[in-house]
Amino acid sequence: MIRGIRPLLRGSTYSGVLFAYCGALASLPLLPFALLPALSWRSAPEGVQIALVLLVWAVLVGVAGLARPVRRALVVSARRLLRVPLPNPAAGRRTSGSPGVNRWRTPLWLVLHVAVGWVGALASGVLFIMGLSLPGNWLGGEARASLFGTSVRVSGGWSSWVVAAVCILLAAAVCVLVTKTLRWSAPRLLGPSAAERLALAAERELLLAERNRIAHELHDSIGHTLTAATIQAAVAGEVLSADPAAARAAMRSIEESTRAALEDLDYVLGVLREEQSGTAPTRTLADLPELLDRLRHAGAVVEPELSGALAQVQGTLSRAAYRILQEGLTNALRHGAGGPIEVRVAAGPDGVDLTVVNRTGARTGPGPDTFPTSGHGLPGLAERVKLLHGEFRSGPDGTQHWRLACRLPAGGSA
Repeated sequence: MIRGIRPLLRGSTYSGVLFAYCGALASLPLLPFALLPALSWRSAPEGVQIALVLLVWAVLVGVAGLARPVRRALVVSARRLLRVPLPNPAAGRRTSGSPGVNRWRTPLWLVLHVAVGWVGALASGVLFIMGLSLPGNWLGGEARASLFGTSVRVSGGWSSWVVAAVCILLAAAVCVLVTKTLRWSAPRLLGPSAAERLALAAERELLLAERNRIAHELHDSIGHTLTAATIQAAVAGEVLSADPAAARAAMRSIEESTRAALEDLDYVLGVLREEQSGTAPTRTLADLPELLDRLRHAGAVVEPELSGALAQVQGTLSRAAYRILQEGLTNALRHGAGGPIEVRVAAGPDGVDLTVVNRTGARTGPGPDTFPTSGHGLPGLAERVKLLHGEFRSGPDGTQHWRLACRLPAGGSA
């Protein structure tokens, strides 16, 4: 009994009934147009005329549902009154699949909405009026209820109260049934179709891919800059009195690297805020000498070995190679023992080979001994190389060295 009463206590039941009744009332302006065919065919039987009026009325309601603003209004109102989690309609999105079926889903919902609203309004209204009027004759009178030519007599006394209570409960049950019918059909007819779900999934995939790429860019750029700036600041503090020129060079290097990082950060924030951001700062293998110079200003000993036409490596391949080297060198600064860092870059017609080797152990140079790390650096590099169909390896190289090596094929960026 309590479970049967619970749906009546929910606000969504009353708002759903209101939604159904409003749909029924909204169809009234179309009724005069639906009466015209019946009025022009007066010789037809009464049943045929009623069926014709209902058919034309349903067609007019369905045609109104073809308008895109009508669907938007239905989705918004169903989401608020029926408490159904419907996504916003895909405005202007072209979807494949079965466009004929998808096009008629909203008109079908609107016809169902109006029909359920009218049936629910008439049934619950009659039952509610009966429930209020029957107890008025409890002194011994007789009540008569007529519907479609059928009459029911109810004598006064306790029987009228029982029948009235049953009518009130039936009216409430009709309200619950109306709400449940609309809540069940709304996701199936107003919700996204199969083609729209595919389009939404594709958009979601592109958004996640873009955010993942931004996360990589932010990690590579900001992480490298903070690591290099921390070590450079430590170097400047060590040599400030003994070698002011070296300290000034370290401070200039901090300024240059942080300015570049601010450009990257400004672009990333613009994308995350969905604003019209500027062109994304691109770092390619052409910027590798500048990166190596910043490391030297940080006090690192870099031994580069560059071969091949690096300038001819273009596009995604060149940008990915730069970011991989940047992350590898950043890790060498963070976790290296202060010895020389070997950097090998070999560009050929088949792709690019990258290698970063550094000593491991306790740090011997200036700067903090440890750096906080998120642990996403190497997995991020492996993911980036995998997307380019390349090969990635990292791990100890002997007992005192760490090697990071990868190969990026020329066709992987296509």
